[in-house]
Amino acid sequence: MTIDITRLGRRPGAMVTLRKTVPSPARIGLDMIAIEAGAPLELDLQVQSVSEGVLVTGTVDAPTVGECSRCLTPVDGRVQVRLTELFAYPDSTTEATTEEDEVGHIVDDTVDLEQSIIDAVGLELPFSPVCTPDCPGLCPECGVSLAAEPGHHHDRIDPRWAKLAGMFPEPDAPRGDR
Repeated sequence: MTIDITRLGRRPGAMVTLRKTVPSPARIGLDMIAIEAGAPLELDLQVQSVSEGVLVTGTVDAPTVGECSRCLTPVDGRVQVRLTELFAYPDSTTEATTEEDEVGHIVDDTVDLEQSIIDAVGLELPFSPVCTPDCPGLCPECGVSLAAEPGHHHDRIDPRWAKLAGMFPEPDAPRGDR
C-alpha cells in the first residue's frame, strides 16, 4: 500500500489530498476480529511535505468480521482509525534516528502505509469482541447458547459434598415421620 509522493517535491508545505479505496493486502487485525484480505480500505489522507520528510495524516475505514468472544456467533462491523505518520527523506537528519524513533522511510519517492495501518488497526480493534454488550455466552457445561435458552442450568453437586446429598431428603419431597 504505497503512495507516490513525486507530486509533492521537497517543498515544505506542499500538500496532496488522497481519497481512494484499495483492497486490503492481507488479513489485518486480531485473532477474534479483523479486516479480511481483499476487503475495501477507504483511505482519506492528507500527504504533506515537511522539512524532514513527508507527514501523512487522515483516516482509514474498513469492514471487520469476526466472532463474538462469548458465544462465537459471527460479528460484523466497521473500524475507523486515525493515522499520523512521518516518513523521513533518505538524507534527512531524522533519517539517522529512524530505527530508535520508528519513523518510516521514503524509498524511491514512495511511502508504504501498510505497517502503519496494521499497527493502528491492531490498537483500535477490541481484544474480545461481543455480539451484544450483554451477551451471556455459552453454558460452560454443555455449550448451549445461553441467549437462546435463558433459563438453562445444570444441577451440579460439588464432588466433595456428593455423599451428603443422599443423607438428606430432597427439598421438594413430601416429609414423612421422623
